[in-house]
Amino acid sequence: MALNYVWIAFFVIAFIVALAKLIFLGDTEIFATLINGLFDSAKTGAELSLGLVGIMTFWLGIMKVGEQAGMISLFAKGVNPFFSKLFPGIPKNHPANGSIIMNFSANMLGLDNAATPVGLKAMKELQEINPKKDTASNAQIMFLVLNTAGITLIPTSVIALRLASGAANPADIFIPALIGTFISFLSGMIAVAIYQRINLLKLPVLLFLGFFLALMGLLYFGLNGLPPEQMEKITGLIGGLLIFSIIILFIVFGAIKKINVYDAFIDGAKEGFSTAVMIIPFLIAILVAISAFRTTGCMDYIVDAIGYGFSAMGMDTRFVPALPVGLMKTLSGGGARGLMVDVMQTYGVDSFQGRLASIIQGSSETTFYVLAVYFGSVGIKNTRYALTCGLIADVVGLIAAILLTYVFFG
Repeated sequence: MALNYVWIAFFVIAFIVALAKLIFLGDTEIFATLINGLFDSAKTGAELSLGLVGIMTFWLGIMKVGEQAGMISLFAKGVNPFFSKLFPGIPKNHPANGSIIMNFSANMLGLDNAATPVGLKAMKELQEINPKKDTASNAQIMFLVLNTAGITLIPTSVIALRLASGAANPADIFIPALIGTFISFLSGMIAVAIYQRINLLKLPVLLFLGFFLALMGLLYFGLNGLPPEQMEKITGLIGGLLIFSIIILFIVFGAIKKINVYDAFIDGAKEGFSTAVMIIPFLIAILVAISAFRTTGCMDYIVDAIGYGFSAMGMDTRFVPALPVGLMKTLSGGGARGLMVDVMQTYGVDSFQGRLASIIQGSSETTFYVLAVYFGSVGIKNTRYALTCGLIADVVGLIAAILLTYVFFG
């Protein structure tokens, strides 16, 4: 229901603002710009969805092989002590547990192409045990919020963009971005746990969080100080080796179990194609609403109002120019990336604003996009409090990014 109200609000607010611009400012081009933006966004949504067909077909084919080979069940058994506390509605050793942990792992490494198909597979498996097919279950909400607030260990793409923009040390945002993404993840987990009355102060949960802290520490000591080109090569090697090893592992175990690996792959690939096509209307719906809100200048008005409020209180407002990156990231990853580059070009890649924009980009996620795609893939219409918890994680992550930038870069 929350997405429904947000969707309506985006269009209504955009229409009112556009009408006001026409009447009071004489902007006769505003509605033409608005309509062109809607059509372009609809086209983009279809292209994005169709672009997923290939990767979805491949990855769900591989996942089917892993499922029939018993590898997904092994993953599920390994994470069951933690997931049984965080996802009490998922039966013990259910395949969804394995798919969820693989999705989290791919997200941590920044492997979006691998994370999305595996995540959609997890949603489909969670939907199988969902008693109300049009309403998000507790497990689906927890999964989606943790996905949108997911930990990204190394913001490789952000570091690469900073390198291309001429930063003195492109990787200097590595540690604050890492801390920021962990805070966002933790806040999302806590928000959902409060709604679902889950006690997080249990040993498996604390061990899981401790594992992430140890992993972040290991990355810090292992990669801190390396040249950005070398860091990018190492992270690319880790990600590529991990993913290809999983592919080989599934295929080899399938052969050992004497299943028809090829036929299993084809069965899964068919699911991938149908899932990618089903996403199209849901993705277009959210993208056109975002376009209407953005092209009418509503985003700029929000940022300007925030800046005026802090200025009136006599507070430092250096962070305000980077705010559009955080607000846009909730709506569109590509749009936020463009805004980040614009901030770096306008204020300087090594400026406070440039670094803040990079940290925000590296420690936040596209909540509306993820909810639209994942819930849309299984036909969920009533998302309950998923959007609320996702936005809580976004807001906390944004505030954390601002504070961390002040701490690390003054």
